[in-house]
Order: sequence, then structure tokens, then C-alpha cells
Amino acid sequence: MSDPSLVEDVEAAEVDRSAETPALGIFANMHPIGIVAAGALIAAVIGHFAFDTDRIVGNMSWWHWLVLVATVALSLTPPALNAVRIGLESIGTFTGKLVWIGAWFIFFIQMINVVTRYLNPFFEQDILIGELTSLAWQLFAMVALLGLPYGVKNAVNPRIDFWWADWSERRKAWLDFVMHTFFFLPFLYAMNILLIDFAASALGRKRGDGSWPDGWRVWESWEVSTDADQLPFGPVKALILVGFFLFAAQIVAEIIKTGFMLMGRREYGDVSSGDEFQRIE
Repeated sequence: MSDPSLVEDVEAAEVDRSAETPALGIFANMHPIGIVAAGALIAAVIGHFAFDTDRIVGNMSWWHWLVLVATVALSLTPPALNAVRIGLESIGTFTGKLVWIGAWFIFFIQMINVVTRYLNPFFEQDILIGELTSLAWQLFAMVALLGLPYGVKNAVNPRIDFWWADWSERRKAWLDFVMHTFFFLPFLYAMNILLIDFAASALGRKRGDGSWPDGWRVWESWEVSTDADQLPFGPVKALILVGFFLFAAQIVAEIIKTGFMLMGRREYGDVSSGDEFQRIE
């Protein structure tokens, strides 16, 4: 017979409670993202008034200031910040439903393509529909782009390393918070800025003077494949911007989540004890 007290001690040792107490006292009253935003505000003020620089830190737009100030304010009220995180993650839930619908559409469209391909020799006329093939490829692109936030939210992205599984939740949260905040989010911000003009051009805006085509039949100016019976590429090329924007929104939600883990607010971290912090080894 095993000693019940020994079993309880072993079970208690297996529970990772590293995220139940704050790592630093400064996190007791402010979410880590608020500290980062406050530092960015200080750097922006110094860069704007003390140095003559053309970098963004000294020449921020009004909405940059608004976002930073709002972030600092929200970081002082965990329930409100958690509500923002839930709202951002609901985007991934919604796009996940669209992804599944799109996947079924791709399946049926490709099934029609296969059937018509093999039945085509038995008819005197061509029954292949090129537009369906083009639609299937564009739907596949839509699934990939809209599936980005869904994939991050549900942690379907594999993480392969030799150390992750043995780390505590606190250390995992530190790694994700630092990498997402200082490396991943700036990259996604830059991509969204660069893709604005790309998406506008794909939808018909002229590159020279920035004007839009006359009339309401704007789709006539969209790029079309040189292959026969192909659909215009304008919408799916513009969808790249939408995909990266939704991707950035979900990464912000992940930053908020990991920040709560660093605060010791596990109830807002939304991480169960047995899911390896939503990673696949």
C-alpha cells in the first residue's frame, strides 16, 4: 500500500505554480505591456523635443500617441485589459469558422474539377470550368490568411526545441512576452504599413497619382491571370493586408495573456496547467 501523504506530495510537486506569484513587484499594479508603453512614451517625448530625428520615435502620428496612452491606462485595470484580450481573441474564433467554411467550399469545388476533368473526354464540348479552379486557389489563399489568428489562438503552430517542455510557466511566459513584444509585433506593424499601398493598388488605385478608376466598375482594373478563364486577383491580394492585420491583433492578445502570467494573474492568463502553455513539442 502506498502512503497517501507521499502521493499528495508528488502530485503537489507536479503542479507548476510559478505563475501564481508575481515575478517582480512592479508587476503587482501594472501589466508589463503598460511598462513597455510607458517607456515608449518617454522615448517618443525625448525623441520629439530633445533630438531632431526623422525616425518614427520622434515623429509619431496622433494615433500612435493615443494607442500608447490607452495601453498605459488599460494596463492599470486588469479586467478592462482582459476584456480587450477576449475581444481580440474572438476575432480568431470568427475567422476560424470562416476557415472551416472555406475549406469545405474548396473540397466541393475541387471535387467538381476532378469529376469534370475525367468526364470531359466523353463530351463533344469542353465542360471544364476554369473559373472554378481559380476560385479554389483563391479560397485556399483565403483559408491560409484568415487562419493565421485562429492558428495562433489555438496553438497549432509547432514549437520544436530541447528546453521548452522542462521550463516553468513563468519562464515560458517571459520568453513569449519578450519575443512577441520586441521582435514579432514590430515586424507585423511594419508589414501592415507596407501592405497598405500594395492592397490599394491591388484593388485598383493607380500607383502614380494615387487616384482610383472612374466609375463603379472598379473590378475591371484588377489584375487578371494570363491563364484562360481566371478570376481577377485584386481581392485575394488585398486579403494579404487583412490577414496580417488579424495576425497582429492575435499577437497582441498573446502579449496580454503572457503579461498576466508574469503578473501572477493566472485567471486572466487563460492557460490550463496541463497544456504546456499552448505549445506542441
